[in-house]
Amino acid sequence: MDPIEVYLKELCDIHASGAAVPETSFYPALSNLINEIGSTLKPRVRCIVNPANRGAGIPDIGLYTAEQFKKQVDTEPLSGQMPARGVFEAKSPKEDTAKIAETEQVRKYCSRYGVVIVTNFREFLLVGRNQQGDTVPLDSFRIAPDETSFWAAATHHVKSAKEIGVRMCEFISRMLLISAPLSEPRDLAWFLASYARDAKANVESMSELPALAEVRSALEDALGMKFADAKGEHFFRSTLVQTIFYGIFSAWVLWCRSNMPESQTSNFDWKQAQWLINVPFIRTLFENLMIPTMLKPLGLVEILDRVNTVLNRVDRPAFFGKFQDEHAVQYFYEPFLEAFDPELRKDLGVWYTPREIVQYQVARVDMVLREEMGLVDGLADPNVVVLAPC
Repeated sequence: MDPIEVYLKELCDIHASGAAVPETSFYPALSNLINEIGSTLKPRVRCIVNPANRGAGIPDIGLYTAEQFKKQVDTEPLSGQMPARGVFEAKSPKEDTAKIAETEQVRKYCSRYGVVIVTNFREFLLVGRNQQGDTVPLDSFRIAPDETSFWAAATHHVKSAKEIGVRMCEFISRMLLISAPLSEPRDLAWFLASYARDAKANVESMSELPALAEVRSALEDALGMKFADAKGEHFFRSTLVQTIFYGIFSAWVLWCRSNMPESQTSNFDWKQAQWLINVPFIRTLFENLMIPTMLKPLGLVEILDRVNTVLNRVDRPAFFGKFQDEHAVQYFYEPFLEAFDPELRKDLGVWYTPREIVQYQVARVDMVLREEMGLVDGLADPNVVVLAPC
């Protein structure tokens, strides 16, 4: 059964029993959900309800990685361990997560554990600290806007899970990984693709996008095609989001390359992207898109702010030690598109061919042209036409 469906059903059953008390009765459903999704991560993430006080009070739930336990079957972490992935502050579904996040208790937890997940079981608000030490929201997810609609959603758990399951699981994975070291290109690709899926869901939920008519026309002209029928509309919206996200990533790479090592102590701002991108068409697209009147109606500003947070916590020396520009498709774009829009990836045929195989293919064709077809210059012969360079 889908983990979100299980979570909602367990909450519904506990609530319907009439014997539940606020907060604590719902801890088991929440910890089961976190453990289920945490088991898919590397390293695994596990819950401990009411872990020991480490100087800021007793959290409702602590998040630990597998390395913090002597054995996988152990129910308690090693002595003295701090929750490596943060803690939960859970309240009744009647409460407001934004107000909970402003409490002194959450500030203490933030100061001690780095990140706090504030929840009323229907909303999740991930809170961290900025450079000034103030608590700031890092990410969020909402199942329902109020208690009444939440219990209605929980009652219809199968339907609700189909509607929100994928996005909620991705949010929880992001939440559990927010404190993890980030240096692998593929891990960053997953994070950006996860946020891009949220952005695509926002864009696709809108019946019409009149504000994007100019951008649509520019994309059609640049690609030499028309976005006709439902498939074309999906391609346009997917390509739009993909261009924004990959463009911001490209701008971040250029910013890091030109600011090393100074960039280690400064932060990238996605709003700078249009100043950094040097591909004329993409820069023009960004100039048309990166304005409040365009991004706000699409619900993208908050998502791009979260992308900014992820980019600024990358271990840049480690990342660029593994990421070479000529291997961009292998290490970043292919896993990004695979996670973001697998159907589009299949339609476009974005499949990485290792460099060694390409070199062999080129050398083999060149040899056949020279030795079997009598073309002394091989591939360089003006009569040779390459139809499929990949």
